[in-house]
Amino acid sequence: MAKGRELKGRIKSVENTRKITRTMEMVATSRMKRAQDRVIAARPFANALAEVIASLYSPELAERFPLLRQPERVRTAAVILLTTNRGLCGAFNSNLIREARQLLGALERDSVAVELHVVGRKGIGFFKYIGRTLASARSDITDRPTAHDAASLVEDPMARFIRGELDAVYVIYAQFRSALSTPPTVQRVLPVEPPKTKGVARDYLLFPSAHEILSELLPSYVRNQMYRAMVETAAGEQGARRTAMKNATDNAGEMLNTLRRTFNRARQAQITQEIAEIVGGAAALE
Repeated sequence: MAKGRELKGRIKSVENTRKITRTMEMVATSRMKRAQDRVIAARPFANALAEVIASLYSPELAERFPLLRQPERVRTAAVILLTTNRGLCGAFNSNLIREARQLLGALERDSVAVELHVVGRKGIGFFKYIGRTLASARSDITDRPTAHDAASLVEDPMARFIRGELDAVYVIYAQFRSALSTPPTVQRVLPVEPPKTKGVARDYLLFPSAHEILSELLPSYVRNQMYRAMVETAAGEQGARRTAMKNATDNAGEMLNTLRRTFNRARQAQITQEIAEIVGGAAALE
């Protein structure tokens, strides 16, 4: 019965694992709903900012704002990679890291001096493992990012871009389309590209002036772009974890079925052997 006891131990272990993965799946589903609500809430504000900037933009005004400066050639760039602090979310972080390495390779092949800023322990751990020097590493941002977190990430690159120390700033994040679709995305947040308007152009009464309005809106627009990237990555993390834990739960169920069938066959074989031995012993006594 040694094999039977071993199978019973494995069945108990898989049952406990399935309980854990099922619980994690339910927790991720709950967190994903809240994270998705933050994504949906952030989009209208971003669209409104883009529309106002597009309406105010003119080549004359663009010459006065460093954030709109379009360099003839990118010589220095900063790349901000958003990953997670925790694992158990499938290939979510691997896809983001792969996208970052492709971007770094493409920029460096063009002789661009690139500095890498990484958010999340998974990304930090990988690049430290391969020996890549990081300009900054942040693991203090949770899966509920705030506008303050976004500002703390982008304020320094934005100030350096204004001073002319950087020619471009890129952010790599997971674009949240659905729980099953969170592709890694590269977005250039600086310099600001004037959004293209759609439909009928509106005539605004501006107070105090277009220059002063843009002075406030452009930094807010950059910070909002970073905030959107962070909330979409947070939602994508929960969606990926939910999918990974659901797959793990389903696989545990299939494994349990296989182990139980194996255990039942072993038990039936033992019972058959014991009956055969009893019958044989009785026949020997006759």
